[in-house]
Amino acid sequence: MALTAFERNVPDGATVAEALEGSTLGSYWIDSVPRPSYPALEADAHADLAIVGGGYSGLWTAVLAKERDPDRDVILLEGGRIGWAASGRNGGFCEPSLTHGRANGESRWPDEIDTLDALGEQNLAEFEATVARYGMDAEFERTGSLTVAVEPHQLEWLGEDALDAAAVRALVDSPTYLGGEYDGAGALVHPYKLAAELARVATDLGVRIHERTAVRALNGTDLVTDAGTVHARRVALGTNAFRPLLRRHRLMTVPVYDYVLVTEPLTDAQMASIGWEGRQGIGDMGNQFHYYRLTADNRILFGGYDAIYHAGGRVRRKYEDRRESFEMLASHFLTTFPQLTGVRFAHRWAGAIDTCSRFSAFFGTASGGAVAYALGYTGLGVGATRFGANVMLDLLAGEPTERTELDMVRSRPLPFPPEPLASVGINLTRRSLAKADHHHGKRDGLLRALDAVGMGFDS
Repeated sequence: MALTAFERNVPDGATVAEALEGSTLGSYWIDSVPRPSYPALEADAHADLAIVGGGYSGLWTAVLAKERDPDRDVILLEGGRIGWAASGRNGGFCEPSLTHGRANGESRWPDEIDTLDALGEQNLAEFEATVARYGMDAEFERTGSLTVAVEPHQLEWLGEDALDAAAVRALVDSPTYLGGEYDGAGALVHPYKLAAELARVATDLGVRIHERTAVRALNGTDLVTDAGTVHARRVALGTNAFRPLLRRHRLMTVPVYDYVLVTEPLTDAQMASIGWEGRQGIGDMGNQFHYYRLTADNRILFGGYDAIYHAGGRVRRKYEDRRESFEMLASHFLTTFPQLTGVRFAHRWAGAIDTCSRFSAFFGTASGGAVAYALGYTGLGVGATRFGANVMLDLLAGEPTERTELDMVRSRPLPFPPEPLASVGINLTRRSLAKADHHHGKRDGLLRALDAVGMGFDS
């Protein structure tokens, strides 16, 4: 078994502990700006369109619904606070891909991958235009993305425009980089500011937002809450990793916990030691991969790798503080940037990703077409939720569009098995992914079997 780059050069345990000492448990993004507040629902209500979920899916649906029809009466219900879950905890990578990368999309929808890529690029361009049109303070940056090879076998996976080690290290200096490739299409955002600004725009357009209003049941198009029932003509569901309101979705997604660290702001000297003048978002090429980026004030966000599924498939606050995951990330950070030894982490947190077996969203309707849903973004939701919101609105309108005619939109992923088989299968898959990373990327029989049935997975 070959050691990975993060095992060949392991920092001292005391150095790792010192870097984590004093870090705050909680999302840096949410802690960094004032939180808007919206009233809870107090009585029965009526609406043309009711939206469940105050993350990106629900907020984009609200904004786009009012843009399509300013007279439409729209109400949005959120069980917690706007943007408190995945929308305020992610890395802020805003990619054009709708399919979790071209390779994944091409393997599933080869006949329409060019269309999907074009629609993804259009979606991101319209995303950027929306930010500009409403003056949204979301720290949107078209930085592009850098994919880096940190093991020799990963060099074989790079495209024809691959950069060698010297060229990559001229962009961002890490001794772990053996090569890479740059894609100028992607962007970065402040994820919580994006959610807060979408809520502001939605309310400016006339949407009624109610926080702390959990929907307990969906009866046709009636949404039952503790405070009253919302009677709607149409319903859009954007419940992410949380308990679905439609029973058919109980096995369609699982919540996988992703762990993240953010440093204190780097000094000018520390920034000079790593370069990174282009501020690109970065991801490495392991099955278990890291993603990292700079914030507006030159902190480094460093996350990924240790994706954890907890038995039972529940979303629980206690899962957010997993010491071994944070220690692993801190160790890998210092292996990636040994010149930053001594930098401390200001925040640590985790969040649940709504993972489905095809790693990109799935869509559909219920109640005779009066209810629409978009779920299963699998970590790709920052940009793709805007596309998903348009799909839901198209489906609710009942008129075929280019989007609704896509096989990606008309098909569904395979469900996960029920517990305890889900826990066994997911953890065996994680073990096989780690094994592949230690065996020059070679996938074992389990991973090949999952690939064959359309459930191939990376973290």
